[in-house]
Order: sequence, then structure tokens, then C-alpha cells
Amino acid sequence: MPVELNHTIVWCHDKERSSAFLADILGRPAPAEFLHFRIVELDNGVSLDFMQKEGAVARQHYAFLVSEEEFDGIFARIKGAGLTYWADPSRSVANEINHLDGGRGMYFEDPDGHLLEILTRPYGSGQ
Repeated sequence: MPVELNHTIVWCHDKERSSAFLADILGRPAPAEFLHFRIVELDNGVSLDFMQKEGAVARQHYAFLVSEEEFDGIFARIKGAGLTYWADPSRSVANEINHLDGGRGMYFEDPDGHLLEILTRPYGSGQ
């Protein structure tokens, strides 16, 4: 069997709010409940399992490879929500997208400050 990522835990202050935010922005089905997690399923079988905690949440980065059509929908939802987005992970180019490797990409934050990214071409893939 090949080694594949199955799931990762996303620490947050409010698992309902954070999981719903991601599911809504990405156009995914509503999060499912499993034990003490709220689960957001992705198309490749990987899930993000939101777990609530007290105190500080260490910020993480999560990148999502999407089609051009999915990018358009996600981008529209980000703009519709009034979220700031960036062309770069250092957040120095606000309200612009990038065109790396001939695709499109952008970064935005979730309610706990995790840096989320959508991109239409894997980095290093070409053009």
C-alpha cells in the first residue's frame, strides 16, 4: 500500500465555526461530527479534523489544489465575505493573486489565523 496522508488535526478555538468556515469557503459539504472532531472531507480522501482547545492556537498553513472553476467559486466566496487575501505567504501583496507556474494562487486566513492557500497548479509544475 502506498503511503498517503489520511487526515490532519486542525486546532481551533471553536470547531463548529472554524470547520463551517472552511467547508463554506471551499464549497464542501457540511462538516461531519466524529467523536470530539468536526471533519471536513476533501475529494482526495484526506480530511481536516477540527479539534477545539483552550489557550493559544499555533498557526499552521494548509494549501488546497483546486481546478480553475473551483478557484473562481472560492475566490468569489472570499471576496463576498470581505476577507483580505494575498498573493504571497508573507502577506506583503494584499488583495492580489499570483500566477505562479502559469496558474493562479492566493492566501487568506481562517478565524484562528491559519494561513490557507488555494492554487490551480502545483509549484514547480511548469510554465
